[in-house]
Amino acid sequence: MPLHLPRLGTALWRLFVDAIRVYITLLKVMVPALLVVKALDVMGATRWIGLAIAPLMELVGLPAEMGMVWAATLLTNIFTGLVVFFEVAGDASLSVAQVNVLGALLLIGHSLPVEGAVAKRAGVPWWATIALRVGGALVFGALLQGGYQVLGVWWPEFGQQSVELAWRPEPAADGVGHWLLGQLSTLGLIFLIIFVLMALLEALRALRLERLVHLALAPLLGMLGIGRGAANVTVIGVTLGLSYGAGLLIRDLDAGVMSRRDAVLALCFLGLCHSVIEDTLLILLLGAELWAVLGARIVFAIVVIALIARWPVMTPSSPGGVKNRS
Repeated sequence: MPLHLPRLGTALWRLFVDAIRVYITLLKVMVPALLVVKALDVMGATRWIGLAIAPLMELVGLPAEMGMVWAATLLTNIFTGLVVFFEVAGDASLSVAQVNVLGALLLIGHSLPVEGAVAKRAGVPWWATIALRVGGALVFGALLQGGYQVLGVWWPEFGQQSVELAWRPEPAADGVGHWLLGQLSTLGLIFLIIFVLMALLEALRALRLERLVHLALAPLLGMLGIGRGAANVTVIGVTLGLSYGAGLLIRDLDAGVMSRRDAVLALCFLGLCHSVIEDTLLILLLGAELWAVLGARIVFAIVVIALIARWPVMTPSSPGGVKNRS
């Protein structure tokens, strides 16, 4: 088949313009959220939040000082949380069970200001994001802790071994200048990833492989009550991150090709289970177990969203919904 360069150039230009639109939509949400997070950090919000949630740590079998670790993660990201972990934990020895529980909290409850703002733009209210991400993290952590306690009756050594830490992150450089350069680098990378993702989706459509993705995910999406129109963004969000999936979801939602119900359910699912590759690898470096921080988390997310999908308010006729054309 001959290659039509003018046609290819036109297609790439349209793709670039479309990616710019998605990117600008994300920037309008993410930049203010990043500035708020920085201001809160300067004012010492991490310390106060850490002290406030310290009692909750004891409820899930963790030392109180882990509250500071989770507070840093809730406000920023998992990497920052790990840096704080090594600062406050020192040479303290945690068991495998405790690391799994801590990992559960970090994986579900992190980057709330930024990811919550993105979810809000797509239709998920703040109260729902906080309840799902913070409450879901605590429930999942409590379930893991309870499971270890039950199994410990028959197998006392299960999960009680001390973890061997094979990696220690380097603290980020101090100063507003270093912070600004880091954020600009991250935002630039986000545009590159969005452009590549959109090009990949267009290639799948051109090769007629997109339908195979939808068919493969049909059983899972059906269980979750999500239409096929959300299949692509769900895959992207689960593998790469909530912000990337939500960026494309906002585009489809504004274009009317996805219902409000599907958008909300997809984002709720991504809130509990996203970026399963990068984030999971970071937690595994602490000595966590794959079955707990990935396998059990996926099952937990599926069960929770399947229940939410059957909640009476989550019906196709919910206010604000549009016809699903998938």
